[in-house]
Amino acid sequence: MSKAAINFVHALAAVLAGNAAYFLLVRHLPPRARHVPFQIDLGLLVDFWLCLVAFGIIKTVAGWRRDSNRSRR
Repeated sequence: MSKAAINFVHALAAVLAGNAAYFLLVRHLPPRARHVPFQIDLGLLVDFWLCLVAFGIIKTVAGWRRDSNRSRR
């Protein structure tokens, strides 16, 4: 698989995981941190941050796997 395709899959997984985490946590967030559809608000920032954290975790794990595969060769 090409590097661009791998990055796309990682980004897609991060968005799906981040949004899933946001929707699981939304009931426990303060009212200002809840996203209102069709508005730019703090909830949108919280959702973005969760996606960014998921992307970082995915890239870190992928790097670990890549490094461990190189050391086995």
